[in-house]
Amino acid sequence: MPYGANEELPESVRAHLPAHAQDIFRESFNSAWHSYGVSQPQDREQRAFRVAWAAVKRRYHKVGDSWIET
Repeated sequence: MPYGANEELPESVRAHLPAHAQDIFRESFNSAWHSYGVSQPQDREQRAFRVAWAAVKRRYHKVGDSWIET
């Protein structure tokens, strides 16, 4: 299910990522959701989460419990 706003993201994402990283996560998740949904609907959500986290990790890195922009 695509997310319309950051407030709809899972608590595990909202509680740990800064607002800009949440934007990246949401936009990447939604894009992957639409891209992979047709060909492999059974893996759709799992793939979208992997794509979204990979996108966040391209701009942010984790230091302790915080995500810092690179």
